[in-house]
Amino acid sequence: MISQTQAWLLATRPRTLTATLAPIIVGTTLAFRHNGFVSWTLVICALLCTLCLQIATNLVNDVSDFKKGTDTPDRLGPMRATAQGWLTPQAVWTGAVIAILGALISGFPLMMAGGWPLIILGVASIIAAVAYTAGPFPLAYLGLGEVFVLIFFGWVAVGGLSFALTGTWPVDGAGIAGTQIGLLSVTMIAINNLRDIHGDKKSGKKTLAARFGENFIRAVIGAALFSPYVMGILWWQTAPLATLLPLPGLLFAFKIWGGLQATPPSKALNAFLGKASMHLLIFGILLSVALAWK
Repeated sequence: MISQTQAWLLATRPRTLTATLAPIIVGTTLAFRHNGFVSWTLVICALLCTLCLQIATNLVNDVSDFKKGTDTPDRLGPMRATAQGWLTPQAVWTGAVIAILGALISGFPLMMAGGWPLIILGVASIIAAVAYTAGPFPLAYLGLGEVFVLIFFGWVAVGGLSFALTGTWPVDGAGIAGTQIGLLSVTMIAINNLRDIHGDKKSGKKTLAARFGENFIRAVIGAALFSPYVMGILWWQTAPLATLLPLPGLLFAFKIWGGLQATPPSKALNAFLGKASMHLLIFGILLSVALAWK
């Protein structure tokens, strides 16, 4: 039996939390490129808000999948706190509510800086965090998980932060950068769904993988993994270094892709989630360095 502290740590899914760093780094860099300065107080608020929302999403997912019968003893992914009996459903829901309150508190300065557009984005993000696996129309169960990630970890996170820091909409390049970061975030959820494809089919969780099959979701992963590098050409006129500097990340991308091609849906895919998360962070850092280098 593990301790309560360990149980809560596992329930937050720390491996996924690194995915929140890349959009914050890139959004901050875009704002700096636009204004020549940023409010570091707002940047810290954005980081805390995003982390709280990610934790809330993970906790809701933990308890919702348990109640829906998706997390079974045959689960291939990391063990879940509710399903293992380490934490009660009520405790996990309470944790999710606290995380949402944390997101509201840390996000308040951002909403004040950005006005109604940021308030709308903030409310939409909270609703999406819960609706990802809970409520009458859970996004992950309708095959919309990848779309959710692209929108909220890409366009909303990068575009929303750059807007909050500059007051300008859209900040030059936010659409390109948001799409690149969002697509690389999609690789993580798609790998997760590839791993769970057989269990999700049995439980009725209609992810893209469960709906359209293994070959389809592998194609989605490949497209999401490599298209951000192809999109880099869109930077050539305004920031050519942003086209070139991220390219070494392709070596990591090909290594991930080669490993995925040789690995069937199984627990072995868990290792690729960490690699995909690290690849996203590396790409985000390289892109940011390139954009900051005027």
